[in-house]
Amino acid sequence: MKLLEPRLVPLGGLRAMTVRRLLPSKERRMIGAWCFVDHYGPDDVAATGGMRVAPHPHTGLQTASWIFTGTVEHRDSLGTVADVRPGELNLMTAGYGINHSEYSTADTQVLHGVQLWIALPEAHLNTEPAFENFVPPPLTFAARQGADGATSLPLQARVFLGELSLTMGHATLQGTSPVETFSPLLGAEIMVGAPGSDPEAAKNPPADAPHQNFTLTLDPTFERGILVDTGAAIVQGRRIEADQMLYLEPGSDTLAIETVGETRLIVLGGQPFGEHITMWWNLIGRNHQDIVDARAAWQAQVELFEPGAEEGVVTDGALAEGATPETAAGVYPRFGGVVLLPAEYGESMPVIPAPQLPPVTLKSRGD
Repeated sequence: MKLLEPRLVPLGGLRAMTVRRLLPSKERRMIGAWCFVDHYGPDDVAATGGMRVAPHPHTGLQTASWIFTGTVEHRDSLGTVADVRPGELNLMTAGYGINHSEYSTADTQVLHGVQLWIALPEAHLNTEPAFENFVPPPLTFAARQGADGATSLPLQARVFLGELSLTMGHATLQGTSPVETFSPLLGAEIMVGAPGSDPEAAKNPPADAPHQNFTLTLDPTFERGILVDTGAAIVQGRRIEADQMLYLEPGSDTLAIETVGETRLIVLGGQPFGEHITMWWNLIGRNHQDIVDARAAWQAQVELFEPGAEEGVVTDGALAEGATPETAAGVYPRFGGVVLLPAEYGESMPVIPAPQLPPVTLKSRGD
């Protein structure tokens, strides 16, 4: 058992957001195949500018976007244009290479959610890129009055990856996601009450806040991560405050949780990954050279390609001065055509170039 504290990361550039990063950390690199957890918001978009991420590449991973409040428009080199909305999973498989952009919509006033990455097993590093949207049905326990006269808070859960059973009192509900993953995983949101309705109480539950108990049934071979977004929770005698995440080793197939006040949890799980990964910037491989090659391919595409003027995904267009179709051959297929941004985004940077690699050999790390 380890309590993971968030690390503030200003994303900078066109995306003036600061996120709370929980994975990877010094205490824990992975939970199953989950290798990256960014927790953000609630952010006032008028003050922060919201999410403004120009086209950038990914390899060797899947991105799982889960939003609590607000809407983000996703565009990728497959030609996908999709909104990421509360209660919907957007799962993008990078495989051997994809590029995409993420922009909060004009009508979004508050942005709040989590961005999650899943490492692909070595056997699937070069899988085809893909995009999938899934709306998990809610599992709902209504408020009820106990024998002592106290009324419980309503509970709602959404299982967006894997399967999970929840038991409260004598009732049990089970959620199963049909979304296929490349390793056994669990991802779910659990809301007790109406978290976020009182911002101060959400982060600091009052002393008299109601406590609620329920039990999760999950795969005993899974490592587990319990992230508290709002409220607080007590798991195996350990209290987890807002913005913290508790890591638990594989063990029992049941996990008792006690929440304090109106609470939102993200529950992650997966079998120990069993492989070392090399992760740098937006790229995952198995060694330093994998990253060098992926970075070089993206930079070659950035430098050789000048996007045309039309909105959409460009698969052909004007080459940069001095470039020829022969020198560009083999560059475009790795990450697909560069995603072009709508004119109303008003961006001066049409694509994000890769940063410089550090002057050391990148290390492969396990869980």
